[in-house]
Amino acid sequence: MLFDTTQAKRRQGPRGSFDMPLVIALVGLASVGVVMVTSSSIAVADSQHIGAFYFLKKHLLFLGLGVVFAVMAMRTELKLLEKNAYLLLGAAVLLLLLVFVPGIGARINGARRWLHLIVTTFQPVEAVKLILVVYTASYLVRHRESVETSFWGLFKPIVVAGMFVVLLLLQPDFGSATLMIAVTIGMIWLGGAKPVYLGGMGLPVVALLWFVAKFEPYRMRRLTSFIDPWADPFNDGFQLTQSLMAIGRGEWTGVGLGSSVLKLSYLPEAHTDFIFAVISEELGLAGILLVMGLFALAVGRGLYMGLKGMEMGQRFAGYVAFGISLMLGAQTMVSIGVNLGALPTKGLTLPLISYGGSSIVLTCAMAGVLLRTTYEINRAIDARQMAARLPANAVPDANTAAAVPAREAVTA
Repeated sequence: MLFDTTQAKRRQGPRGSFDMPLVIALVGLASVGVVMVTSSSIAVADSQHIGAFYFLKKHLLFLGLGVVFAVMAMRTELKLLEKNAYLLLGAAVLLLLLVFVPGIGARINGARRWLHLIVTTFQPVEAVKLILVVYTASYLVRHRESVETSFWGLFKPIVVAGMFVVLLLLQPDFGSATLMIAVTIGMIWLGGAKPVYLGGMGLPVVALLWFVAKFEPYRMRRLTSFIDPWADPFNDGFQLTQSLMAIGRGEWTGVGLGSSVLKLSYLPEAHTDFIFAVISEELGLAGILLVMGLFALAVGRGLYMGLKGMEMGQRFAGYVAFGISLMLGAQTMVSIGVNLGALPTKGLTLPLISYGGSSIVLTCAMAGVLLRTTYEINRAIDARQMAARLPANAVPDANTAAAVPAREAVTA
């Protein structure tokens, strides 16, 4: 008797798969990050007498840890995140409050944004970004009708985001606060909310952010110095003027990998916030297009898979894909905009490329969750395609989530 491979495949049930263009984009960005952290950090490490490859070794260590978290996220069913959204929300609030506890929170450069761990420090906001996306996605699934039809349906997620904004402004972390409220509003809009309702809820938050910036003179200087950095090139405009000179030197093909001049103690934070300027100087417009193309591919595939998820009824997976894609895209736009002088200095890293502990680890974890959404969405697509190929007298098989012919179901 011949083995019926068609029936065997049906019994196996639908198979999921990770979105390969997205995988390629994410791996490509991480690879560019390793190369550019090496190039941009050598001068910084030498000036601190800690060994030329000190930052590269730490970056590889954090990247390896991030890959572990990404693999764990890729193997975790999204329904587990959806089920524990409120628990994760409580953990996020606790993490943001712990930075203010003496002995636990760490003050670095005048800001309380870090927690003391045994061997390093941890920046809670990086985990809170992912938690906010998960909570907002679960809320949009549970309250879909009220979000689409009423003003008060938007109230709860905006209040939660506003609570995070207040805690971040107390640290202070103006850049992350702005990023979170923007992503929350974007997710709610993609969830079907009417723009007029979003405007009514969002305007008070924008007014709060403006008031906070106006209240602190140094923030207002940051928000306005980018307009004309050459007016004060050795003080408020120093970072931006050095960045613009680095970008200008790159021209079409760059001065060559490792040949940047501005990274030699001229450009502050060359391996973190301003690594895009080093990429521009060493690789030129060609390097810029490569990096921006990889980000566009990653964000575009994430948004596309989010749309497919909505079509397939995988609403939570779709909203999570939307949220992570928006978070990745918005942070990239802000980081590049700061380097180009199009936006005020925010202190946000370039995702997957800049050196950083908490940033690289949690961005990898976020990428793992995004890949998991593509797996579950593709699994749903495969299930629908399998169902479409079944004969008319087929009945579902609960054990495989596929279907078998009714004749076999009776004998089973």
